[in-house]
Amino acid sequence: MQDIVSLVQAASGAQSRPERNLWLARLFEWVRYSAPDTDMADASASSSPTPVLRLRHFCQLLDQDPQQQSAVQGLLAAFAADVDGVALFSDLGFAPRASLGSELAERIRAKLLPRTPDTRNAAELFQLLMRPEDAAWLERLDGETATKLAALWPSGLAMSALTQALTFLCSAVRAAGFSAALRLRMDPQALAQDPFGPLAASAEQVRSLALAAQDTDAQAALASAVMELRTQLAHCREAAAGVSRHLEEYGVSLQIVFEVDQLRARTMRIGHLLDCIVSGASPQQMLRLLCRLLAEVEHRQGIRALLGAHGTLLARQIAERSAESGEHYITRTIAEHRWMLRAAAGGGAIIALTTFGKFAVMGLELSDFWTGFWAGVNYALSFVVIMLLHWTVATKQPAMTAPAMAIKLAEVRPGSRREDAPVQGFVDEVVHLIRSQMTGILGNLLVCFPVAFAIQIAFSFLFGKALVDDHDAEHVLESITLLGPTALYAAVTGVLLFFSSLVAGWAENWFVLRRLDSAIAWNPRIVARLGSARAQRWSAWCRNHVSGLAGNISLGMMLGLMPVLIDFVGPHLEVRHVTLSTGQLGATLGALGMPLLHESAFWWCVAGILVTGAINVGVSFALAFMVALRARSVPVADRSVIRRALWQRLRQRPLSFLWPDSRA
Repeated sequence: MQDIVSLVQAASGAQSRPERNLWLARLFEWVRYSAPDTDMADASASSSPTPVLRLRHFCQLLDQDPQQQSAVQGLLAAFAADVDGVALFSDLGFAPRASLGSELAERIRAKLLPRTPDTRNAAELFQLLMRPEDAAWLERLDGETATKLAALWPSGLAMSALTQALTFLCSAVRAAGFSAALRLRMDPQALAQDPFGPLAASAEQVRSLALAAQDTDAQAALASAVMELRTQLAHCREAAAGVSRHLEEYGVSLQIVFEVDQLRARTMRIGHLLDCIVSGASPQQMLRLLCRLLAEVEHRQGIRALLGAHGTLLARQIAERSAESGEHYITRTIAEHRWMLRAAAGGGAIIALTTFGKFAVMGLELSDFWTGFWAGVNYALSFVVIMLLHWTVATKQPAMTAPAMAIKLAEVRPGSRREDAPVQGFVDEVVHLIRSQMTGILGNLLVCFPVAFAIQIAFSFLFGKALVDDHDAEHVLESITLLGPTALYAAVTGVLLFFSSLVAGWAENWFVLRRLDSAIAWNPRIVARLGSARAQRWSAWCRNHVSGLAGNISLGMMLGLMPVLIDFVGPHLEVRHVTLSTGQLGATLGALGMPLLHESAFWWCVAGILVTGAINVGVSFALAFMVALRARSVPVADRSVIRRALWQRLRQRPLSFLWPDSRA
């Protein structure tokens, strides 16, 4: 670590831009260096952070040596003349282009590539010289030291940069407000006030008054102009809030969310610049601004924060649209319970046919990719048929019902008692959900197994040849047994079930965002081809089924292709879907005959199917529930109250978890 005396003496030799910038970098390194330093005259002020003490010591050295002070002032003057200081106030923390993709790429580049001090961009140089943790000691810098440091810089420099940055930021806000992507989604009543139009003129007025002679009349005029600009900025933020409300109703675009956040952040930055301008760029206000800029630097370094901040609204849309679909999978009455049992039975029958479709694809002995592809097509067609017939596959329910549960949990607040209505309402939903899941799985398995068994026996009886031969049957017994990696594969399948629900919600959001339902109903060419009434019916059908089609097709293709793709780049992987495994076991029993019931291998497969069902449901529900909680920003409720309420319901009415009350 270079000592401060030699560092100050080196100021006169820093002539080029990289040398000046490196000198400043070494100065900041010395300031934040935490080792004890015995030559500091103010070391007795132990209550101050070490960087503050070092800055005081630096100022004292310059006061004692006017020649060195002049050299440092000359270096800072050359630095200020060479560097674009306006960029620090107008660009730091904002994307160079209003694009989420470019901002993500920029953050990745900043993490991977080193920065150079040979730059005129003050925003880039600021991130090289300072660290986010420097804000802690900057906030404790005393006024006297701050004033001495400010005196080293050329007079009027800060005010000039602040007012020019104000102009740039107001122009950026005005341009964003006038862009079609935001303007067409704003509330017409908010736009009627023309919040963005006067920004440029108001910013120029503030700038001219701030740079004018600072007499009493000028100060009063500046205060009035600043107040008017603040009012306009409030109207701009109100108009931008209308975009968020529009997106919640008509579909979310991450790009538009990003642009709105950039607009709102720029209005907040303008407010901070106005604080400094009104104070005459006082050292105290400039320090507060620097601390805010450091917070922006810390915030802008995070890739997860960027995606999380702008993905929350999209996650909420996906979760809420899944919640709407999930409500159909929760049974509450005896009639609904019986309907679920019939729907699950129908789904089980289709899955039994799907099982033989998979065996047929495997019998073609295609390459691994095409085997997985056509297996995925087989699954996808089966799931779509089940959806169109209004039947159900039980394992698709958890990822859809979890968001509905999160909505109920959002009503529970910390401090609630188990007798309170929100807690009892959530317990009711848990009971309904468990009962619905058990009914769905039971209906699937009770029909899928005997249908697959019957098809195998009937085909052998009629044609003298088995659909599933002994070799395939033995492979099934080795695959789905609990003694193998069945539990791991079932967990991976649960993740795929969860991903399919995300695809379903995303597809519906995409469909609604682009107003394709309206386009199908009213587009002149479509209406001319289909007719008005048919176009309206197709519009309603697409709107109601786009989520289901996307979710079922994506699930089928993932079940078929993901094992093949993962095998290509990594470890061996298979899928374990409880209903498909049940169909395979039924076909295996038909192929090997009833003596198989006396072998332990068969019952280990039965145990594997039970574990597979529990893991499929548990993993997909847990993932969907966590996303729904985050999307709705649900606070952590009193879990012990909910747990006690659930145990109380289990003790008092255990059968309600299996069958609805007769009075329901």
